[in-house]
Amino acid sequence: MAETDGPLDTGGVRSVKSADRTIALLEYLSAAESPRSLRDVTDDLGIPRASAYALLMTLVRTGWVEPNETATGFRLGIRALRAGASYVEHDDVVRRAQPVMNDLSEQLGETIHLARLDGDEIVYLATNLSRHSLAVVSKPGRRLPCWATGLGKAILAHRPWREVDALLPDVLTPRTAHTITDRDRLREELTAVAERGSAVDEQESTIGLRCFAVPLRFGGTVSEALSCSIPVVRLDPDRERVIIDALLRARDRLGG
Repeated sequence: MAETDGPLDTGGVRSVKSADRTIALLEYLSAAESPRSLRDVTDDLGIPRASAYALLMTLVRTGWVEPNETATGFRLGIRALRAGASYVEHDDVVRRAQPVMNDLSEQLGETIHLARLDGDEIVYLATNLSRHSLAVVSKPGRRLPCWATGLGKAILAHRPWREVDALLPDVLTPRTAHTITDRDRLREELTAVAERGSAVDEQESTIGLRCFAVPLRFGGTVSEALSCSIPVVRLDPDRERVIIDALLRARDRLGG
């Protein structure tokens, strides 16, 4: 029988250990805030030293990983940047949302973010920076815990609680003293978000910063959200209303 193109069925196919290790290593380095040593890799990922060294050298040779200046640590290489940029460039949601984000940026003059839920984190897909000198900067690719962000709460509020509860880690680690870490309180917060149609991050992710977010519906399950982040020193009730109204209009333009 001739082969035909169609959805890839991976059911029952065993994973390839070397591929699993490669992906684990790349994800490990992408989450690291500083270069990681060979010993870090072997200890944290449980990969035998010889295998870890061979894998690192292969990735260095192909440009996916780079050694630091002293060659004692490793970080992601430029090939990883190209892959990430390609993902965003070809993402249909980013393409549809970018003109709306540009209009919001022009209208409000504040930082505008588009993000997607991935596991229990939100991932920034696109950002329009504020024109103010005191600005918020979260570059595409950055990840934050969903429960600590307005973007994450805007998305979670449109999912059944049992699904949200299963998605969240056992312990909700705080990013600031304002982060909601109690499940019952978070559930109440998500109910309120669903009722009013927008979420607020009240310095829960970053001290001194308030973030307003709205969910975007591009299909069945809500997976993306749009936000405006602004330092609290530039906020008053009237300004908040202007921002929320602008976000709600943007949501409606995008079919949210």
